[in-house]
Amino acid sequence: MSFYKYHVFFCTNQRDDGSACCQQHNAHEARDYAKKRIKELGLSGHGEVRINKAGCLDRCDLGPVLVVYPDETWYTFVDNEDIDEIINEHLLNGRIVPRLQI
Repeated sequence: MSFYKYHVFFCTNQRDDGSACCQQHNAHEARDYAKKRIKELGLSGHGEVRINKAGCLDRCDLGPVLVVYPDETWYTFVDNEDIDEIINEHLLNGRIVPRLQI
């Protein structure tokens, strides 16, 4: 059994050479928002949801990106409304969000 029901990794990579990276799309702020929302919803901790930042997930050209494990589901997002949709649909109800999936 997994320690967490879902483990969400946000790419927060910043590339110094100016090439595409998730942090150009405020990925760190999106991760902070998701972590705050998960806590507000009482979904953090053992058996629930863990929100983490990750170094480069090597999909920055599709960015910003996050991945949900154990489902191995990759998403992109534009704003906090997209993050809320991923939380409400996938993390709360187990339904993949096709419009944000990559």
